[in-house]
Amino acid sequence: MATSVFKLDERLEGDSLPVCELPLCTVRLMRDARFPWLLLVPRCADASEIIDLEEADRETLMREIALASHALRDSLEVCDKINIGSLGNMVPQLHVHVIARVVGDAAWPGPVWGSGVAEPWARGKGEALARTLAARLKSPA
Repeated sequence: MATSVFKLDERLEGDSLPVCELPLCTVRLMRDARFPWLLLVPRCADASEIIDLEEADRETLMREIALASHALRDSLEVCDKINIGSLGNMVPQLHVHVIARVVGDAAWPGPVWGSGVAEPWARGKGEALARTLAARLKSPA
C-alpha cells in the first residue's frame, strides 16, 4: 500500500453528512432524503478496490458493513431491504454504499444510482438521523 495520507474525496464530503468514525471507516450519511444511505470510507490512502485492502482490513470492512446495515434497519420505521455496493465509477476512492430501501421508494425496484434528483433532508432531519446512527454504530446492541 502506498504511503500517502488518507483524505476524504471532496465529492463524497460534499454529498454527505458526517456520522462517526469506526475502527476502519469514516461513516457518512448521503444528503438525499429519498433514501437513508450510508457511505463507509476505509481510511486507507490510495485504495480504490476492496481487494486493495489487507486481509485484516477486508474482514474489518465486512464487520463494519454489517454494523451499518443493522444500524440503518434498526433506526428506521420501515426498511424492506438493505442494498450494499461498491462502484467507484464516479469517485475512485474506495467507499461502500449501505442503502435502506422501502418497497415503492423513488427508485424501487431498481438501483438508486441515476434515479431522479437528490432531495435535501428537511431542516435538522439529516443531522438527527446521523446522530441516531452514530449512537447505534458506537454502541451496537
